[in-house]
Amino acid sequence: MQERLLFPLNPKKPYPVTPDGSLPEGYKYVLDPIISLSYAAANTKNIRIGTSIINVVYHTPAVLAKQLATLDHISGGRLDFGVGLGWSEDEYEATNVEFKNRGDRIDEFLKCLIILWTEEEPEFNGTYYKVPRSIVYPKPLQKPYPVITIGGFSPRTFVRAVTLGNGYNGITLPFDEMEGVIDTLRKSADSHNRDFSKLQIVCRSVPAIMDESPGGERTPLAGTPDEIKEDILRYDELGVSEIIFEFNFDPEMTVERMSDYMEMLAPS
Repeated sequence: MQERLLFPLNPKKPYPVTPDGSLPEGYKYVLDPIISLSYAAANTKNIRIGTSIINVVYHTPAVLAKQLATLDHISGGRLDFGVGLGWSEDEYEATNVEFKNRGDRIDEFLKCLIILWTEEEPEFNGTYYKVPRSIVYPKPLQKPYPVITIGGFSPRTFVRAVTLGNGYNGITLPFDEMEGVIDTLRKSADSHNRDFSKLQIVCRSVPAIMDESPGGERTPLAGTPDEIKEDILRYDELGVSEIIFEFNFDPEMTVERMSDYMEMLAPS
């Protein structure tokens, strides 16, 4: 699940992904991630559930720590936690959080969150967040806590991913650019004495499944099912741990079609 709070009619800044800066129509109707994942957890037994991503600075560490630890328990320890900063100044305004210094804020947030999850009598005194010495339960079922993957593209993101997280959460870029991202993450891990092989690299993508090959300089994850399978294997060889197909951006998508596509693209 992703997190979108609102769809501003006059955005303060353009959307960074689309060529014209317009917001995807799918952003008009986005369910709350924690409530939705709680429902998914109650109706499944084995599949993992996760966020990609929650903009954590819209929340407070004490509240989110409680919600996510609870979710990890009711799911039987199946939660993966993808976090980020968000790009929407309008959402920052709506949550009464300053857009500036957001990098410092997320670093402090994650430090506080981990202390709340791991210490028996946690206490935190930071610039942005404070928690009095307390008993805070439940702790996450997964030990020491769920996998945290961190999204973003700034140089600080890759430091954050290896010092405060368990890996990176991004998008499926062209293969050469993806290789560069992974190399940057590897260098960051090396410089901070982290074992790169234990880091997760999660990427989101909107696949374009076609009956016939587009040929030419085909965009990765756009083509026939067989071509997309080849692309998935190529990303795996580069070091990508997981690809999230965001079928929800297709306004005509149904659960049945989504299920068919996932079966069609599954490794043989």
